[in-house]
Amino acid sequence: MTEHPAVTQLDALAGDLLDQARTTSAKRTARTLVTGSSLRATLIALAEGSELAEHDAPAAATLQVVTGRVQLYTSEHEQTVENGQLAVIPPLRHGLKALADSVVLLTVALR
Repeated sequence: MTEHPAVTQLDALAGDLLDQARTTSAKRTARTLVTGSSLRATLIALAEGSELAEHDAPAAATLQVVTGRVQLYTSEHEQTVENGQLAVIPPLRHGLKALADSVVLLTVALR
């Protein structure tokens, strides 16, 4: 298992990841901050207009927008989540689109 620091300075890391995302062909990058037997937390940077295509949802997860604005969507619903907001990810296939340069913290319950 990879060791992760007990405390992460999100704003500084968010800026670094966003700079990286702007230069990649996919226009996104991520870093896992916490892993364990029951929880995973991943910081994801998305340049404006980039997207995580629809994918299956974990049993329980939240998405916190650290900076920017994203659209969380399913086949039946879409929701804009902005800087400082936390959303529950529905237990359905879903996708995520960056409406502005954005960094989100994805927290997933693994059990």
